Amino acid sequence: MGTASPLVWTAWIIGGTAIVVFFLARYLLPVAEVIDWVNEQIGKVCDWLILLACVVSAGNAMVRYAYDTSSNAWLEIQWYMFAVIVMFGAAYTLKKNEHVRVDIIYVILKERGQLWIDIMGTLLFLLPACVLLTWLSWPFFMQSFNVLEHSSNAGGLLRWPIKLVLPVGFALVALQGISELIKRVATVEGLKVAVETKYERPLQ
Repeated sequence: MGTASPLVWTAWIIGGTAIVVFFLARYLLPVAEVIDWVNEQIGKVCDWLILLACVVSAGNAMVRYAYDTSSNAWLEIQWYMFAVIVMFGAAYTLKKNEHVRVDIIYVILKERGQLWIDIMGTLLFLLPACVLLTWLSWPFFMQSFNVLEHSSNAGGLLRWPIKLVLPVGFALVALQGISELIKRVATVEGLKVAVETKYERPLQ
């Protein structure tokens, strides 16, 4: 796969998405609702995975110090869960507008200005990055899947399932980006849509 190929296809996908959304935003709101619901449910699962990851991590530590032994499978389960939490939780975090921003003027703008920053940022940065990363990470997964890659550690887990998390995670963020784009364009057009524009800077 040549370098130009994914870049060209990414440009076509983003351009087509922009045209469709700007002309049909009000009719695409049900699509945005479905995307929101899916990522909301995935986010709830990730909430519980955080607790489970903490329990597994604590259990691994206690077994290691109490019995001077450990299991590669359980150690790998820890970072498998962490990978799922990060990659699948990213779309839910985007829905809640809680990703950390390098904020210069966003918080001082009125809502309409914030909406336009979100729209342009989604079209110019978020969607191109997610589409490109989904495209590029798919062969990475397929290469692992084709050989049924297994951990090199004794007693470790299969590797290929966790590599699927990369393209799926980026695709979920891209879908949520499309949902946010639809909602923001519809709001700019004057429709009453629930859009999360409130953003608080992280504590310094």
